[in-house]
Amino acid sequence: MIVLVAGMPGSGKSIVSSIAKEMGIPVFVMGDVVREEAARRGLEPTPSNLNMVAKKLREEYGPTVVAERTAEKIRRTNNSVVLVDGVRSLDEVNVFRRYGEVIIVAVHASPRTRFERIRRRGRPGDPKTWEDFVARDLTELGFGLGNVIALADHMLVNEEKSIEEFRTEAKKLLDKLLS
Repeated sequence: MIVLVAGMPGSGKSIVSSIAKEMGIPVFVMGDVVREEAARRGLEPTPSNLNMVAKKLREEYGPTVVAERTAEKIRRTNNSVVLVDGVRSLDEVNVFRRYGEVIIVAVHASPRTRFERIRRRGRPGDPKTWEDFVARDLTELGFGLGNVIALADHMLVNEEKSIEEFRTEAKKLLDKLLS
């Protein structure tokens, strides 16, 4: 079983991933493929560089390249359940369907909430301004992320609740999926 976690930047995907790790589920972060490629190309992980690399990768190798590179990493494991953080298109979903049962979990939070979270977390490559944040959102939506969220099997809403409350909801869902 491959649990695909989809959501806009700052929605809480990494919280779901951290719970999966605590449960012993291997986690593969699709954004790591883009960060690895940026490093390989000698680029700093700035928002504009990561957006550019994500677009270039897809232009050069096709719309499923990030999913294919992630799937290659998954193939090297012997786990019957894995979680993939950051699927962005239905084409990518279909790549994972070739390797097992796919369950899509969407994580949602409002743009303002996500922007504030991103500003607080300060991860390399995160947008610093509202304009950069909106540009990143539009890039994500351009890949088809909205379609994945709309067709998700499960939805976790991460709005107006504490991290502990959201963690409890996410753990409950992952427990349900594993049973």
